Amino acid sequence: MTAHTSAAPSEPTDDQDLEAFTDSLLASKDSREPDWGTLSFQEKAGPQYRRAQIRYVGSGATGNHDGDNRIIPSVGFTFSNMLLPPGAEGPEHVHSDAEEAFFILEGSVEVGVHRGTQVARRTLGYRDMIVIPPGVARSLKNVGDVDALLCVVIGATKPQVPTYPETSPLHGVTRD
Repeated sequence: MTAHTSAAPSEPTDDQDLEAFTDSLLASKDSREPDWGTLSFQEKAGPQYRRAQIRYVGSGATGNHDGDNRIIPSVGFTFSNMLLPPGAEGPEHVHSDAEEAFFILEGSVEVGVHRGTQVARRTLGYRDMIVIPPGVARSLKNVGDVDALLCVVIGATKPQVPTYPETSPLHGVTRD
């Protein structure tokens, strides 16, 4: 598989090999590795926040992964998988610049939609999806007894770093 360049793919130029261009649009499962380090700073708030990101399109908002040539550059969204061990949580956070979609591939995930101290919770399973609008706080928790795997799509080329409201266990926690 061909390494990706830092520029987002558009269409092949006349002098570009169509086969090589097509290879630049692919990201295979075999070339992905769970990244447990990207979100490890969140473990300062507790071990339940340990989870992995598996990037496919764009480097997301949770670090600078622009040098990873396995990632397909983003034109308008990011796409990754998230791996949540049993009991693992994604803390309450807000993406103010983009909607975020969660699509469950494996396991059982409770998604919380927050407004101040109020939380509406829904448990999602295989092939269930929820889309959270920009500016709305959300959280995740694997409520099953096996690893949960979900697709995460954020509707921005390079999303802003999420914020953690005062009601979030990560409020005030920094990457340093």
